[in-house]
Amino acid sequence: MSGGGGAYFGGGRGLTVVFSLLGLLSLTCAARLSVERQKLEVQKHLNRLNKPAIKSIESPDGDIIDCIHMAHQPAFDHPFLKDHKIQMRPSYHPEGLFDENKVATESKERTNPITQLWHINGKCPEGTIPIRRTKKDDVLRASSVKRYGKKKHRSIPKPRSADPDLTNESGHQHAIAYVEGDKYYGAKATINVWEPKIQQPNEFSLSQLWILGGSFGEDLNSIEAGWQVSPDLYGDNNTRLFTYWTSDAYQATGCYNLLCSGFIQINSEIAMGASISPVSAYRNSQYDISILIWKDPKEGHWWMQFGNDYVLGYWPSFLFSYLTDSASMIEWGGEVVNSEPGSQHTSTQMGSGHFPEEGFGKSSYFRNIQVVDDSNNLRAPKGIGTFTEQSNCYDVETGNNGDWGHYFYYGGPGRNSNCP
Repeated sequence: MSGGGGAYFGGGRGLTVVFSLLGLLSLTCAARLSVERQKLEVQKHLNRLNKPAIKSIESPDGDIIDCIHMAHQPAFDHPFLKDHKIQMRPSYHPEGLFDENKVATESKERTNPITQLWHINGKCPEGTIPIRRTKKDDVLRASSVKRYGKKKHRSIPKPRSADPDLTNESGHQHAIAYVEGDKYYGAKATINVWEPKIQQPNEFSLSQLWILGGSFGEDLNSIEAGWQVSPDLYGDNNTRLFTYWTSDAYQATGCYNLLCSGFIQINSEIAMGASISPVSAYRNSQYDISILIWKDPKEGHWWMQFGNDYVLGYWPSFLFSYLTDSASMIEWGGEVVNSEPGSQHTSTQMGSGHFPEEGFGKSSYFRNIQVVDDSNNLRAPKGIGTFTEQSNCYDVETGNNGDWGHYFYYGGPGRNSNCP
């Protein structure tokens, strides 16, 4: 009997081992299935984003720029754009553009022309637009396929009445100038371009203008453009031209560049998300870019121009709720992510990484800042406010003169003896 009992006991233990092995096997199978599912999801997403190219250009920085037929760009994946006729030029340009050429020839503080790195190896044919190819690694760096190419929820400076909850919630910090209290139909700025150092790959540093409509709740509309360094998004520390839009405070709508349907590009020379070259150097040559965003009074679309020569394209007005009419606030300035590595403030730089008081050639600036009024005229902004969460880490100082109109210096090093 005891022998039988012993055998039985052993059988029980054996069964336990078998069940454990089966459990492990099923876990391994589930994990493998999950990996396969993710691979499939990533591949499907890449197929959606990377349209068939007429020509591909390899950039010295490793990017591949695909020249896509204008009618096949990601914008037209949007159900509302199925029968959209591309508008090849805006009906109206804003009046009173600040004469950059006049300023450049008269000003002692001369700046230099700027281009994109990929131009060295070729250009896209007429009738196509250049799109930076999305690689598998780009998507895998995102928290999920769905979140790829999107900003984190509520990453926007809310001046004056900023509740502390909002400013610290996502670890984003800003140094901005802004105007509010009127109806705005666009904004312009000339921004010098730097390559700020980023401490952690999940942090970024950008300099941009924001065209904002609605409240700072769940329904905020925003159109944004400028330059950024974002290792997470691009896989390197290059300074890149970017745009962004959202109509629900970064929740479900919108994205960077052309990573979702929305922005309609018409320009064959400038690629969103591609590296800008050269960049400014401390106490050395300064390079800047001009960005103008305005609402076409006839069609109602929001247009973007880069420099004096490149009208890039437009955001169709139906993408938005509040911005269908006008913007209620304009912001210009810098933003970084402070993830507090090691429970200290990040040393990720904003702008040049130097404080505003250092001035030209050392600090970063926005100059000739203007807004577009309801008569489609560019004019000097009235009642400029400034805002920064921690001026010991990143600061902003405004000014006004004949050469630069309204301008400000901004930025900083992040962590230092006064910014622990």
